[in-house]
Amino acid sequence: MNDEQLIDATLSGNREAFGELARRYQDRVYNLAFQIVGNSEDAMDVTQEAFLQALSHLDSFRRTSRFYTWLYRIAYNCAVGCVRRRKRAVSMESLTDEYGDAFVAKVDAPDANACREDDVAILRKALQQLSPEYREPLILREIEGANYEQIAEILGVPIGTVRSRLHRARATLREILERSGVYR
Repeated sequence: MNDEQLIDATLSGNREAFGELARRYQDRVYNLAFQIVGNSEDAMDVTQEAFLQALSHLDSFRRTSRFYTWLYRIAYNCAVGCVRRRKRAVSMESLTDEYGDAFVAKVDAPDANACREDDVAILRKALQQLSPEYREPLILREIEGANYEQIAEILGVPIGTVRSRLHRARATLREILERSGVYR
């Protein structure tokens, strides 16, 4: 069944149909959430919250866009809300103390897999230095593979804004990586 058929089945009372939609998109929603919130536990919470909201508001889905674009917008809003709640709950200093180790590259990696983990950790740390205004479209484009139109719809901004934010995000990320000695 395609997404439209699964939506219709869900609206007709078939909860298993929504389960299939969730299975199709859970990894992509989790990855988006993880890139925004920066840790696995919160990303799992955001993913669950996004699917619960999608299920409870499925009757308001207008079908003017693809289902996953609508779902990503919900997930994006949930993730941003999680970050805002976390910022209100604790200071930035305690966030660094609590989550900082997750972004530190490991020294003397013995194999290629460990080197890849180091690279991912360095990139994650650099991404976290970008403002959300630049980080979010960059994640949607480069990690999630969304096109400009989808990003514009998810973020609720014009395509021209998406293009300029992506340009600035890439330039800023390059500068951050150059300063850290990773990119030359």
